[in-house]
Amino acid sequence: MITKGEKNLQEEEIKISVNLSRIKNRVLVFSGKGGVGKSTVAANLAMAFSNKGMKVGLLDVDIHGPNLPKMLGVEDQRLDVSGAGIKPVQVRKNLKLVSMSFLLQDPDLPVIWRGPMKMKAIQQFLGDVKWEDLDWLVIDSPPGTGDEPLSVAQLIPATGAVVVTTPQEVSLLDSRKAVAFAQKLNLNILGIVENMSGMTCPHCGKTVNIFKEGGGQKAAQELGVPFLGKIPLDPQIVSLGDEGKAFIDTQPDSEASKAFMEVVDNIIKINSQFS
Repeated sequence: MITKGEKNLQEEEIKISVNLSRIKNRVLVFSGKGGVGKSTVAANLAMAFSNKGMKVGLLDVDIHGPNLPKMLGVEDQRLDVSGAGIKPVQVRKNLKLVSMSFLLQDPDLPVIWRGPMKMKAIQQFLGDVKWEDLDWLVIDSPPGTGDEPLSVAQLIPATGAVVVTTPQEVSLLDSRKAVAFAQKLNLNILGIVENMSGMTCPHCGKTVNIFKEGGGQKAAQELGVPFLGKIPLDPQIVSLGDEGKAFIDTQPDSEASKAFMEVVDNIIKINSQFS
């Protein structure tokens, strides 16, 4: 006998499936630990997709630390909620954003929720938001392998996973766990991105490997998953993100912007193999 709770869950899953049927590709950007620049990578990948003329949705499921509205210069916006559903915030012509940040009355107050509350919020983001026709939905998840990435993996089938790491060994240990997490949940592993991979000194022009180098590529080889590319450390990524400006738009000729575009090309290529 099906309980009322099970029936409600089935109905919610059907609603999510119907709502997301208009989205061609979904990619979950996550990491095994914090501090690797995962949200920066997610934001710039979404911008890079939109720069290619694709229709993109960016979903921030970091319930406790939603930073994407600040990074994209729309932190003062609010979601349009009506009986017809939730309308996402339009960042630019081809890019829409949904984030917990848009629902907070005071950005300085913490969100103190347990797992079931976070699960319900993610269900609403997926089932009630009117994303409409999208080529890509980029999902920025908090670090680790907890409630949020688990909820996304369970609610959205055929999701691609992009694991973000930095070159040092401590981060790589956690990225291996992230890959194992994705494999256990039958996510399509699109590959590993090595972020903060070297920095060009503005004074001498030499490359300084602050966090070592090549670790992400080595981990990808050991784990048998694709390596999507290296994103060099660029101080402008930090300062422009704080100003709410898109890095790849303002610095299109930088090595980091070129690296982001290369990663997107690799994601598109690898994702087509799963289609």
